[in-house]
Amino acid sequence: MSREQQAVALARKAFETGRSKPLEYRIYQLKSLQRLFIERQQDVSDAIKKDLNKSEVGTQLYETLGLEGEISLAIRKLKDWAAPRPVEKNLLTISDTVYIQPEPLGVVLIIGAWNYPWAVTIQPLIGAIAAGNAAVVKPSEVCVHTAKVMEELLPLYIDKELYPVVTGGVPETQELLRQRFDHIFYTGNSMVGKVIMEAAAKNLTPVTLELGGKSPCYIDKDCDITVACRRVAWGKYTNCGQTCIAPDYILCEPSIQNRVIEEVKKAIKEFYTDDPKTCPDYGRIINQRHFKRIMAMLEDSTIAVGGENDESDCYIAPTVLQDVKPEAKVMQEEIFGPLLPILSIGSLDEAIKFVNKREKPLALYVFSQDNKVINKMRDETSSGGLLANDCLVHYSVSSLPFGGVGNSGMGCYHGKFSFDQLSHLRACLIKQLKMEGVNSMRYPPHTAKKLGWARFFILKTKVGPLNVCELFSESLRSTDTIMRHLLFSITNM
Repeated sequence: MSREQQAVALARKAFETGRSKPLEYRIYQLKSLQRLFIERQQDVSDAIKKDLNKSEVGTQLYETLGLEGEISLAIRKLKDWAAPRPVEKNLLTISDTVYIQPEPLGVVLIIGAWNYPWAVTIQPLIGAIAAGNAAVVKPSEVCVHTAKVMEELLPLYIDKELYPVVTGGVPETQELLRQRFDHIFYTGNSMVGKVIMEAAAKNLTPVTLELGGKSPCYIDKDCDITVACRRVAWGKYTNCGQTCIAPDYILCEPSIQNRVIEEVKKAIKEFYTDDPKTCPDYGRIINQRHFKRIMAMLEDSTIAVGGENDESDCYIAPTVLQDVKPEAKVMQEEIFGPLLPILSIGSLDEAIKFVNKREKPLALYVFSQDNKVINKMRDETSSGGLLANDCLVHYSVSSLPFGGVGNSGMGCYHGKFSFDQLSHLRACLIKQLKMEGVNSMRYPPHTAKKLGWARFFILKTKVGPLNVCELFSESLRSTDTIMRHLLFSITNM
């Protein structure tokens, strides 16, 4: 039996004991996970520094602080999330108990990504724990140091049988995908997402795919361009552009292109000094393969700002490209790096047309002081999320579902959405063996009169020969309880 098979079997066996289901145990595991980020923050930060050159403060700000918040929310709300959810009843079920009962799915596979290795791996784990599942955690092998720390620390703080960690590369991931899971949660690119979905289909395993794409950013000529460009620069160059919801490119009218370039340039200097390479808050490309991929995108575009690079250090300066054409290399795939192309468009309508010709993005950004512009962009496009007059921050709102649409993904998570995504929402109806008279309408022989009764109970309408007096008469022959319910329902129609 392979290491991957053993991990899945271990998690399955632990889940079958039932110990992940009690709310007290779920909360205990969540609190233990929270302690990890308090007690071992330095270990987490040191590993991410080696992998992505993130500062300790940056690691807390963009990785662990949000996780602590998600855990606190889950602990605080878990009792409500897991409780039976009463639903509206019809006349046929008015005396029954009808509700939705969330229940654990079973064993979940979580395949993390390397760009925010803790945030995008542990966030779904929080949902899996809260929902009462077991979970096999597969951190990205690209973040070598972080994967090792995750493998070492998670078993020290949470149930190592219910939540085993499996490290390794493509062969290990492929072996995991050959196993049967009850849900697969993957964060990464759409190409691998298709492989995940194909593997899951063999067992009819549901998937959540958090993918990406080219997230457009439209800047209206009448907005506060200084503020807009400052926020775009922050959203673009955070983590050296390696963010799935980073603004991928700017759409603006030709009359403001030069102003946009200057304002982005000012923001770069403000955030990362005159020499971003020496700035502790500016990261690095994850490895040389991605460095070469990003640099190749520059071949047929004009650099307006930046462009400096050092392959030995995987450094690419914050870069702005001007007068970019739709057919340019930089526009053919998600950049996932610190290049910001600017494309000239003649109007809002043209920008909307440009966006709609391409795959649906994970995020869409619009900067405008005019609500009509914002609403038009919202109503005439489709994207995983829409954010007006800022970048990235919708990710931090636990009450908003985070996820893609079409090529940018399927399913969503964060807060209660994580709990629901990794739960089976079981439909429950509890009926008593009483009041059989009212059921006569559904039993053969079927007649027009019985159909009339059924229409009344289901649609609250009078049909054919049925009248209220006949209904009362039939109800009296069943039970007084039904009579009272019918009287109440008819007087409230």
